[in-house]
Amino acid sequence: MSDYVPPINDLSFVLDHIVDLPAVCALEGFEHVDRETVLGALEEFGRLCSEVIAPLNRVGDLQGSTWHPDFSVTTPEGFPEAYEQYRKAGWGAVAFPEEYGGGGFPLTVSLALDELLTSANMAFSMAPLLGHGAIELLLEHGSEEQKEVYATRLVSGEWTGTMNLTEPDAGSDVGALRTKAVPQPDGRYRITGTKIFITFGDHDLTEQIAHLVLARTPDAPPGTKGISCFIVPKLLVNDDGTLGERNTANVVSIEHKMGIKASPTCVMDYDDAVGYLIGEENAGMRYMFTMMNNARLGVGLEGLALSERAWQMARTYAEERRQGRAPGSAPGTSSPIIEHPDVRRMLLTMKALVEAQRALVLLNAQALDVAGHHGDESVRTEAADLADLLTPLTKAWCTDMGVEVTSLAVQVHGGMGFIEETGVAQLYRDARIAPIYEGTNGIQAMDLVGRKLPMRGGAVIGAFLDGIDATIAELRAGDEALVAIGDALADGLAEVREATSWIFEHGLANPTDALAGATPYLRMLSTLTGGWLLGRGALAARRVLSEDTAGGDEGFYEAKVVTARFFAEQLLPAASGLKTSVTGGAGILFAIDAEHLR
Repeated sequence: MSDYVPPINDLSFVLDHIVDLPAVCALEGFEHVDRETVLGALEEFGRLCSEVIAPLNRVGDLQGSTWHPDFSVTTPEGFPEAYEQYRKAGWGAVAFPEEYGGGGFPLTVSLALDELLTSANMAFSMAPLLGHGAIELLLEHGSEEQKEVYATRLVSGEWTGTMNLTEPDAGSDVGALRTKAVPQPDGRYRITGTKIFITFGDHDLTEQIAHLVLARTPDAPPGTKGISCFIVPKLLVNDDGTLGERNTANVVSIEHKMGIKASPTCVMDYDDAVGYLIGEENAGMRYMFTMMNNARLGVGLEGLALSERAWQMARTYAEERRQGRAPGSAPGTSSPIIEHPDVRRMLLTMKALVEAQRALVLLNAQALDVAGHHGDESVRTEAADLADLLTPLTKAWCTDMGVEVTSLAVQVHGGMGFIEETGVAQLYRDARIAPIYEGTNGIQAMDLVGRKLPMRGGAVIGAFLDGIDATIAELRAGDEALVAIGDALADGLAEVREATSWIFEHGLANPTDALAGATPYLRMLSTLTGGWLLGRGALAARRVLSEDTAGGDEGFYEAKVVTARFFAEQLLPAASGLKTSVTGGAGILFAIDAEHLR
């Protein structure tokens, strides 16, 4: 596997020209953060990721994590030492409030850092990033004691956390869960049940793990309205804050998976385990969404991160591998395969998709920062609406593109891509989980058409599409390359507007028709959004070049324009072709009975 090179220039470009990092840092609570500090952090963290964590990616895939009969799990060689370096440097604390030991940085910056970690080693990254979700839930809904005892240690990385939702008979339908929580006279609860697919349910990176577990109290109503959320620690915590005896929360097995093998995916058995209620009874599902929404953004980032790593590997291989004679080269010679048109097409496709994903992920994060920290309530509301609209796009489209880009990387490698030793096959295997967990991409599409499009009577999606229209006008006022991008976006926007109108008109009358077109609609809208963001990047690159502030890196900025034009002319038209799938209705899906779907 080739070395991982942190894409600092590309991250800096998006932070400067798509999300406006200085404006984010000027939000209330972030005044101590500035652009120079952020870029310095990216450089420093990038070194840790490339030099310490990335070399463990292949090791983790080969060794995997190991379950032991005493219910313990050990991670691959080098993982505990790497985690300790990560923890001691405070990288996991960057985005959390200073009063709990965090750095108080914007989520936008934290996500940029997370990209580096996840590209370096996705399986490793899942241990600290699951803890981040637990911190968010506790800070929002936990008691002061729970914040002091658990959140501060999770922020420091001294402890890690998990999410425990899924059960053997309750996957996407969380409301079907059966785990019981029985109240005790001392105010604690006794938790009994089985949870599956629990990431880092046990490991040797930290001594303590705080499991956040969804369960039902005895008189809870059925469905999601009767779910409560509990902290169930691996080790009980004594009154003085020290760790005590082992709780009866045990890993009884770990899954043997297609990818992310170093991340132990655990089956958890809670046998009358001690638990502590978070907030109120029957409010657990609402609390968990605090964790899940940002987790979905984090999973979208996984698609980006693996795409970036795969793109780097494919580009390096294409530069080094000589095969055949490219058009125009001398007879009797062989050319680097990067000179062959079809390989160049694949590489440009990968580059364009990576850059579009990065812009979408960081724009989504910026919207959340503004929603949480802007001084004007109306601006906060508008940003929150944008974040709600973008989240299913980020989660679903970026993870779908992660699978496509890593698959293209295998193709660029040719036969060697099918050989595990090159490392690119691992990225493809690792990427395949991301469209599945944290709500399958089909569920994200249903959320988009069922909940997000109707927000404020359709005003949110309307304003979003109007924003794309404004960018088109800017592009059409530019040079030939920018006009070409604007024209292609205009065609795509017209098709998306028609598809959106169809969903509004037909979805209310027959929701099944809207749901039948939900997945192609999400792909269609996401592709348009990716092209729009690259178009904004092309405008910014042209400004830099016209102002002569490229600092000798004119080729970098010219490439932004070319990449945006490639996306607009070569990839965006495919989205328009999805309109028929969006508007076709559900009839064809049910024209054949289930018995004959064999």
